[in-house]
Amino acid sequence: MIQLKSPREIETMAAGGRILAATHQHVKPAIQPGVSTWDLDMLVESFIRSHAGATPSFKGLYGFPGSACISINEEIVHGIPSKKRILKDGDIVTVDIGVHYGGFHTDSAWTYAVGTIAPETQRLMDVTEASLFAGIREARVGNHIGDIGAAVEEVVVRAGFTVVRDLVGHGVGANMHEDPQVPNHGKPKRGPKLQAGMTLAIEPMVNAMGAATKTLSDKWTIVTLDGAMSAHFEHTVAITADGPRILTTLA
Repeated sequence: MIQLKSPREIETMAAGGRILAATHQHVKPAIQPGVSTWDLDMLVESFIRSHAGATPSFKGLYGFPGSACISINEEIVHGIPSKKRILKDGDIVTVDIGVHYGGFHTDSAWTYAVGTIAPETQRLMDVTEASLFAGIREARVGNHIGDIGAAVEEVVVRAGFTVVRDLVGHGVGANMHEDPQVPNHGKPKRGPKLQAGMTLAIEPMVNAMGAATKTLSDKWTIVTLDGAMSAHFEHTVAITADGPRILTTLA
């Protein structure tokens, strides 16, 4: 069942979203060759907890051991932070963070370059980020979930990349994962109709080559089946009468 949020609840989510956005800004300078994903996770957790009432949403969620999902190169989502996973020049790394604040969750992921990356890898990141904002533009009262996915997919396919079809965005609020699902593909005017008060985690996951995935033996990390690079960008967005409002920003 889709949970609509009141204006006051959306403001609470925006306050948590500002903490989340600040966490990304705090971690970004540390993303350098030689740094472990465990180091990044410690920065995420300590920074979130330094804000009164804020906790990392992912810590212990469904048994996940880290405060952030940190995924490198061909890892699409749910990478487990580890002292053994050391970033190298030319890598890309996705840091997926959730913040629980005031009884509500917000969720945002960003893919970062480590040192100097290949031009085609940079293009993958740029296209994925562009597809996120294309999807957000369709997150308007009267549109449908399918309008979001269709907009994301159009940007991705036009660039010669593929959207991950096995994984989706989602509603978010009192629970980290709520209805509805938000696929990164679809057809306009299909799926649930968008209403004011809906809050969605819109999160294109885009592969450089094929869309197929597999889950590693750790039961968490999902990677591209062909070993090609994958990028992931995500914002939590509120549907309002005035248009989409991104909640996971510093503004």
